[in-house]
Amino acid sequence: MKTSQMLETYPKPINLDRTLLARVIETTVECSQACTACADACLSEDHVADLRKCIRTNLDCADVCDTTARVLSRHTGYDANISRVLLEACIAACKACGDECEQHASMHEHCRICAEACRACEAACRELLSTIG
Repeated sequence: MKTSQMLETYPKPINLDRTLLARVIETTVECSQACTACADACLSEDHVADLRKCIRTNLDCADVCDTTARVLSRHTGYDANISRVLLEACIAACKACGDECEQHASMHEHCRICAEACRACEAACRELLSTIG
């Protein structure tokens, strides 16, 4: 992705490590995509009713990750409190979605892949959160 390149073009100092920030933004975008695709794949399964919670959790996680990526991409008038709260919400959404998808991972490959994306996103968000003062 062009995330690192875009962050490097920002004309003012950024209060966060740009390399870590770029990785977190890319990870949240990847997680959002994985969750959206997993929800859609769940809808195509024969026993879709058994996957209602998974679909809902996928969609919630996708929305939270997407919003987190967009907010982390903006630095004019940066507010650490907003970033902190969004990262905490993203961690919670990724944990919930990862836990739910892991329950279906042995039956559905898309859930296994989604769970992995959620765990990676949760870890990346935790790492960035630990650097925000």
